[in-house]
This record gives sequence, structure tokens and C-alpha cells, in this order.
Amino acid sequence: MDGTDHILIVDDDADIRELLTQYLRKQGLQATAVADGRQMRAFLASQRADLIVLDLMLPGTDGLTLCRDLRASAQPVPILMLTARGDEADRILGLEMGADDYLAKPFAARELLARIRAVLRRTRMLPPNLRAAEPARHIAFGDWKLDTTGRHLTDAAGTQVALSGAEYRLLRVFLEHPQRVLTRDQLLNLTQGREADIFDRSIDLLVSRLRQRLGDDAREPRYLKTMRNEGYVFCEAVNSPGPGS
Repeated sequence: MDGTDHILIVDDDADIRELLTQYLRKQGLQATAVADGRQMRAFLASQRADLIVLDLMLPGTDGLTLCRDLRASAQPVPILMLTARGDEADRILGLEMGADDYLAKPFAARELLARIRAVLRRTRMLPPNLRAAEPARHIAFGDWKLDTTGRHLTDAAGTQVALSGAEYRLLRVFLEHPQRVLTRDQLLNLTQGREADIFDRSIDLLVSRLRQRLGDDAREPRYLKTMRNEGYVFCEAVNSPGPGS
């Protein structure tokens, strides 16, 4: 993690904003805190955030809606969701909306820092076994091209679709292992390594999100097929023409 990384905290609790801002700055990070979605948008319109710590319960537009809107935009910034509610349903909903990680309140500042570091590492680095000596800038499959520099998809009409860090890593794994059944454990290890915060449905949720991005029908899939009691397989042929293609 780069010491110049800029963390944007979005939380309506003034005490939490002050505590987290001071703590992260003491750890050598840049940190800015805002109280709601309006202030978050104003910040992002003029400045860069390397990661957003986003509270679920906010006045006005809630955190889930803000997360969904960020994922629908061209901003692939990692999102760590905070909530006072720690049940699995809320965690699943946050991940479905595109959050990269999830932390329930109350939490220790050290745990938040560890999760921030882990998300930033996962966002910026693919596992070693997925790094080619000269990776293709564009990887073509079906009606899509994946830009491995911008980390977005482009459809046949030229429309760009932004991916979250987790979606990008999972898609890269599938594109590097086409026509091969991958178990959920293998997918977790390949995308998140030993830092994975594993719970039963996390990979299923990511696959569901990828299918939505690709317009893939789970009942009659073109790209991602579910293998009952085994895992998933990427069915489409993959063409990696090389850098600059």
C-alpha cells in the first residue's frame, strides 16, 4: 500500500469521522471525511480517492444506493462498507451492490486499517499465477473485450461497463482458465488468496454480479455455467491478441 493513498470516509457520525481521520493520518495515509452522499460526490468531482469507507446508514441517499451508483459509473474505486447491522443479509446486500469488503460496527480502528490494506492490495495485484510476462491489454470473448489497463468491459457497440475490483479479479481468473471447472475454494484462493474473508455465498454473489454485467442468463448461460456440486466453468472461447490490441 502506497503511503500517499487517499482514503475517503463517508459517515454521518462526527465522532467516527474525526477518530478515523486522525488514526489513518497517523498511519501515514491521506484521509478526508464527509457526512453524506452529496459531500462525497462533491469531493469525487474534484479529487481522487483510492478507497472509500462508506457507511450504510446515511441521511438522504443511503450507502447501498451510493455504492450502486458508483459501480454504475466509470469510477472503479474500491469500497469498504460500514454498517451497524452485522447480519449476513446486510453483508450479502452490500456485496451485491458492488462493495469490495464489509465491516460491522463497532469495530477496532486497527481492523479497519488491515481491511483497507488488504482491499488495496487485492485491487492492485492479481495473484502471481495469473500474471503473464506480457499480459494482453485487451482480452476478447464473445461480444466483449476486457481492457486490463482500465479494468473495464467494452461491448460490441463500444459501450464501456465499469467493474469493481472483486469483479475484475474474478473475471480475470475465468479468462485465464476457460473451459475448466473451478471450485468455489479455488476461486476464492485465486482471487483473494489467504486474505479472503470467506463466507459461503461470496463467490456465488460475485458470479451473479458478473452475469449481470455480461447480460448472461443463469438458466441458459453463454459465459458462466454452474456445475452442480462442483463450481463454475467459463464456457466461451477466449482470445488474448496481445498488448495494444
